[in-house]
Amino acid sequence: MPNPKGSPKTIPRFQSEAAERRFWETHDSTEYVDWSKARRVTFPNLKPSTETISLRLPAPLLSDLKALANRQDVPYQSLLKVFLADRVSAEWQTTSTGRALSNKRLQPTKARGRTGKKRATRTRLRG
Repeated sequence: MPNPKGSPKTIPRFQSEAAERRFWETHDSTEYVDWSKARRVTFPNLKPSTETISLRLPAPLLSDLKALANRQDVPYQSLLKVFLADRVSAEWQTTSTGRALSNKRLQPTKARGRTGKKRATRTRLRG
């Protein structure tokens, strides 16, 4: 029920997400937000941030990964992503370019400046 005075109540400051969650579980947002001024927003260019891949792992390695994930109470796929992101970031930090990449966004393969075997072979034959 909206505030009788017509203006919404002030939303309190919360010390944590858990406190905010408890508050909204027990309070009606219509007392705090003027939904008549709300606008519908669309995000037309959203793309999935992940890609599905198929990865074959040795059974003992997968078992160890699942055991570690179980100890940390996380899905093993999520733990694997964390391990991979940490390792890729560490590898980039040790490259000759000295550019460190964050775990949030990794540099695309084509921008790494790697040379393939064919190019290296041609260079060797010319020189």
